[in-house]
Amino acid sequence: MTDQNHFLEIHYSLRGKTLPADHGYALYSAIKQQLQKSGHQNLPSGLRLSTIPGVPNREGVIYLNRASRFRIRCLSDQVQTWYRFFQNQVLDIQGHLVRLVRPRITLPEPSGTLAARLVTFKLEAIDHREVPRYFLESCEKGLTHLGIRGKVFIPSDPDGDLARRTIQVKGTKIVGYRVIVEDLTAEDSLKLQWHGLGGRQHFGCGWFYPHKEDMNAA
Repeated sequence: MTDQNHFLEIHYSLRGKTLPADHGYALYSAIKQQLQKSGHQNLPSGLRLSTIPGVPNREGVIYLNRASRFRIRCLSDQVQTWYRFFQNQVLDIQGHLVRLVRPRITLPEPSGTLAARLVTFKLEAIDHREVPRYFLESCEKGLTHLGIRGKVFIPSDPDGDLARRTIQVKGTKIVGYRVIVEDLTAEDSLKLQWHGLGGRQHFGCGWFYPHKEDMNAA
């Protein structure tokens, strides 16, 4: 496994107005198109992408604000490459244009509690009433595989329902949940932020961040 102590984050401010609320796959596609123009065929394994937070309008769109950022994680020895590559890029995300500007490089922040907006696993064949249990078991297996000890749970939304989330990929709606992991050591916190949990990580799924951050809208 990659040494999780040797990665950095790059945060880009955005020039743009709106994005689709469900934009993980479209964001990946826009970035992949730019990578292919520069000679890359696929997203490199040492690059992690986050979706972009914003203010939802309840009609499938989010409004970008001053707190909206596009974030990537990359290995420390690759930071100059990706810093330059993404700077001033214009991404067409389902017809919504955003320009990436004013990048800043930061150290990842260890936190005893991490959250992910959306984690997904392949659970299509399981009775829907059993999905939360199998989902949590899959999370625990993923943590064990990474050698991480922590308490994982699905939180509730403000209306009291489980924090169920979806992402659409090539016309298929994939269901997952918001996830919180508590009682992490500093080392395990960094490890989880680097490796993530579950599938579709190229689309921003499984991206964990310190729970205190306000990134709920992306």
